[in-house]
Amino acid sequence: MSNESILVVEDEKLLRWSVVQRLTQEGYRVSEAPTGAAANDILGGGDVDLVLMDYRLPDTDGSQILRDVLGKDPNLLVIVMTAYSTVQSAVEAIKAGAYDYLTKPFDLDELVFIISKALETTGLRREVAELRAKLGEQYGVRDIIGKSPKMLDVFATIEKVAKSEATTVLLQGESGTGKGLAARAIHSQSRRANKPFLTVTCTALPENLLETELFGHEKGAFTDAKSERRGQFELADGGTIFLDEIGDLSQPLQAKLLRFIEEKTLRRVGGDMDIRVDVRIIAATNQILEKAVEEGRFRPDLYYRLKIVPITLPPLRQRIEDVPLLVQAFIDQFNREFNKRVKGLTDEAMNQMMRYHWPGNVRELRNMIERATLLASKEMLDTDVLFPDRPREKAVESPTGEGAIHLPPSGIELDKVEAELVRQALDQADGNQSAAARLLGITRDQIRSRIKKFGLGSSGSKGRKE
Repeated sequence: MSNESILVVEDEKLLRWSVVQRLTQEGYRVSEAPTGAAANDILGGGDVDLVLMDYRLPDTDGSQILRDVLGKDPNLLVIVMTAYSTVQSAVEAIKAGAYDYLTKPFDLDELVFIISKALETTGLRREVAELRAKLGEQYGVRDIIGKSPKMLDVFATIEKVAKSEATTVLLQGESGTGKGLAARAIHSQSRRANKPFLTVTCTALPENLLETELFGHEKGAFTDAKSERRGQFELADGGTIFLDEIGDLSQPLQAKLLRFIEEKTLRRVGGDMDIRVDVRIIAATNQILEKAVEEGRFRPDLYYRLKIVPITLPPLRQRIEDVPLLVQAFIDQFNREFNKRVKGLTDEAMNQMMRYHWPGNVRELRNMIERATLLASKEMLDTDVLFPDRPREKAVESPTGEGAIHLPPSGIELDKVEAELVRQALDQADGNQSAAARLLGITRDQIRSRIKKFGLGSSGSKGRKE
């Protein structure tokens, strides 16, 4: 049973009685008013979640009462009833801020359905707003959304790390899980918040340019060094530097980074003077650094120095209960950006979103909602606009029969299973990465990342791009 409060504003006594009786049967707390003035008196007392109102009232018209109602609470849901079944009436109501409208005569079942959807949407929005406010107070970040146990653990760790004096933090997790947002949250809640926060992607530049980018150079250090240049570590003095994709840092730069962490000093390229710098280093990777250490690709001393404070961001498939909150947050964001009026997802679409495996994590979900909102021609997003190129059977379900995957009693390493599936897909696709990606329901960039992660490019499969 619901406990939301609904105000019914309707001058026609029989219709008002019928609506009030039906909504009361549905479990809502219902109040009623025959005029706009009476409605304003009730709204003045607060505690109303939704207003169901006639667009034509004896003492006022729809646009005026909408202004009055929304002036008291801009977030209040208003559904308009109108006997004037013209496009103009509907347009006026929507422009004035109504959530939806119904044309008289209407079916009471339809009314109940629209109200339940409206309250479900506003409930999610309220929950997102409350979470953002809470996280903004506690963790200094508005863009990380989640209420699952795994994310609550992450939030708690972020708060502890941010307030500590730890100078190195290691963020781990798959691509798209929000490591950059976590880094900003740590910085914004630390004593360094009013100092620089700089980001360097370790794969963005060749080794020699990356060294200059990080440590700076002296005039004449190399052919194009026509003037002295401070590196990112110097520029971030007193603040935080976020080193993304740290697992791809070359061995020579790993050695220089380790020296900098241990001695808190750096030497510019071509320089002979040590420069002392106070900076917190937040490193992030989607690789398994233990494996990189075992394979000799990453220095063990640097790894153990970075992982003093490790934080692992869970993949979206492990916190699937956060999907509705994320969906509503992104819909609200892109409604504002694209001037759209998308209200939510159909039940079928949400069910498929909850079953999907999300290989691209929150980034994939965000991109999906952005595209769907931009292209939307309806108020409710359906599977056709959310999954235009992905058959519905791609959604993750528990398979039975031939081809089913069963977890052995002793457990198994998920990376081994993923690596084997990628290898099989490449073999089945004769090395064509695009075709292999389609077999796995992921993008070509995502399968390239896994080929690199699992070392499948040089052996086991051809790894042909096209």
